[in-house]
Amino acid sequence: MAKDLQVTIDKDSGFCFGVVYAIDMAEEILEEDGYLYCLGDIVHNDEEVARLKAKGLRIIGHGDLANLKNEKVLIRAHGEAPETYRTALNNNISLIDASCPVVLKLQNRIKTSHDGREKILIFGKHGHAEVIGLQGQTNNEAIVFQDLEELDNIELPSSFTLYSQTTKSVDKFYAIKAELQNRGYEVKANDTICRQVSNRYEDLGGFARRYNKIIFVSGKKSSNGKVLYDVCKQANPQSYFISDPAELDETLFETNDTVGICGATSTPMWLMEDVKQALERL
Repeated sequence: MAKDLQVTIDKDSGFCFGVVYAIDMAEEILEEDGYLYCLGDIVHNDEEVARLKAKGLRIIGHGDLANLKNEKVLIRAHGEAPETYRTALNNNISLIDASCPVVLKLQNRIKTSHDGREKILIFGKHGHAEVIGLQGQTNNEAIVFQDLEELDNIELPSSFTLYSQTTKSVDKFYAIKAELQNRGYEVKANDTICRQVSNRYEDLGGFARRYNKIIFVSGKKSSNGKVLYDVCKQANPQSYFISDPAELDETLFETNDTVGICGATSTPMWLMEDVKQALERL
């Protein structure tokens, strides 16, 4: 028997402008040249990566870049460390730089701080592409931490400048600043968090509360996806994380349920549309 689900996609979900810019650039070159190298996954979403690979996108790592010569290589929205630009210059590689303007601004600020001999702390995810690029601005001297507990066993300088990965929670950033000040450190905080992302944190709870069930669509590699899913889950305990329509569990839904679909800044709208159609077929 049909479940007659009432399904709505969150109009504010989907790609942020940095990702749109990178993908538009990639598609333009793929159209002209038939192939394009990209340093790392263009976006933390396997389905979107697969779509672009089918058009000729070739994902490479930093090791591959060192062995590549006379080619075009796309730098994705997350940005890169100075070392990447040096390698490209030495190997006659044309870089198609799609680094997000918000990330570039942050890189410049961190470099200026480092050049000014400031000690730097970065609130961010270890090993994340953006964070590696940020740390590269400091000759890898900045201290990166995901949680305050990590700093308990590190001897910190008495004064430092605090930065954050652009997709972190604004509230958490300021809570960390306050706690470090309470511990007696002199903290100069530089809030460069992307407001397009942080506004989603605020708006998403309201969206999630309006429906019986929430389906959150995101790649499992997306750190922004994990944070936004937690926002949904707190606002509506009946929130479910999927990466693909095939992961939908029919038993979760009652007849005439209202269902809200939302996603990360790396979730393509076409994938959320696919999920909507799958739900409407139940």
